[in-house]
Amino acid sequence: MGVLDGKVVLVTGGGNGIGRDCALIAAQQGAKVVVNDLGGGLKGEDEGSAGPAEQVAQEIRAAGGEAVSNSESVTNYKAVQGMVEQARDTFGGLHAVINPAGILRDTMFHKMSEEDWDRVIDVHMRGSFNVCRATIELFRDQNDGAYMLYTSTSGLFGNIGQANYGAAKMGIAGLSRIIAMEGARNNVRSNCIAPVAWTRMTQSVPIKDEAAAARRKVMAEKVRPDQPARFSVALVSPAAAQVSGQIFGVSGETIMLYSQPRPIETCTKPDGEAWTVDSIIKEAVPKMAPKFFDLNRAPMAGSQPAQQKQPA
Repeated sequence: MGVLDGKVVLVTGGGNGIGRDCALIAAQQGAKVVVNDLGGGLKGEDEGSAGPAEQVAQEIRAAGGEAVSNSESVTNYKAVQGMVEQARDTFGGLHAVINPAGILRDTMFHKMSEEDWDRVIDVHMRGSFNVCRATIELFRDQNDGAYMLYTSTSGLFGNIGQANYGAAKMGIAGLSRIIAMEGARNNVRSNCIAPVAWTRMTQSVPIKDEAAAARRKVMAEKVRPDQPARFSVALVSPAAAQVSGQIFGVSGETIMLYSQPRPIETCTKPDGEAWTVDSIIKEAVPKMAPKFFDLNRAPMAGSQPAQQKQPA
C-alpha cells in the first residue's frame, strides 16, 4: 500500500534527474504514472528523443507498476492537452501533476539574447501555465487535484548569470500561490519547491577553483535528486491534503519552508500631507534602509551565513 494508491500522476521532465526519481517514487507509492520527457539537451536546442521517458516507464513496469511514456514538449499547449487525454485514456483519470521539466541558458544579462530569454521563459513559465491550464478544469470538476511546481533559489534569492531562469522561477511561485487560492473551494492544491540536487543542471555550472570542485563532490554525495523527488510525491498525495499555497525547499535531508513577501516596514504621512521627492529621500528611505536586503545570496539552511553588509 502506498500514499498514491488509486491515483494517476503526470510527471514532466521524467526522463532524467529529479523528474525521473519523481516518476519512480510515485509508482512505488502506488500511482499510475505518465512519464513525460522531451528527451532533449540541457539547453533545449535539439528535437529530443522518446528514449529517456520510455526507459523510465519500462523501469516502472518491470518493477510491477503501471506507466506510459510521452515525449512531447510542455511548451506546446495542445501537446500537454494530449498528455491529459493519454492519462485518461490509459488509466481512467488524472489526479496530480509534478512539473520539474526545465532547461538552462545561463549568461550575464547584458549579454543575453532574446532567444536565450524566450526559450527559458517558454519552457519554465509557459510550460507551467500549460500543464496547469490543461488540467485545472478537470481537477475542479472532480474536486480532486494537486500540483507540485518547481521554483528555484535563483528566483527566490537571485543568482548571477540566470536572469531568464530566475525570472521564470519567481513567476512560477506567484502562479502556484494564485492557483492554490482559486482552487481551495474545489480541493485543488498547489505548492512549489526550490530543490537543491546533483543533476545535469547543477553539473553544467563551471568549476572555477579547487574549493568549488570540493563543494561539488560533497554535493554529488549528499544532495541527491531522490530527496526533493520524495518530498514532491508526498505533497501531492491525499495525506498532505491540508497543505497548499506554500513554497518549500529541499537540500539533502533538510526540508525548508520559505517565507513569502509581506511588508516589513511602512512609512505613512498624516492625513492631508503628501510625500514629496525630497521627503522620500530624506525620511522614507533612511527609515527603511536598516531593513534593506543586500546583494548576497541568502545562505541555505545549515550553511555558514554570508557576510552581511551594513546599511549606509
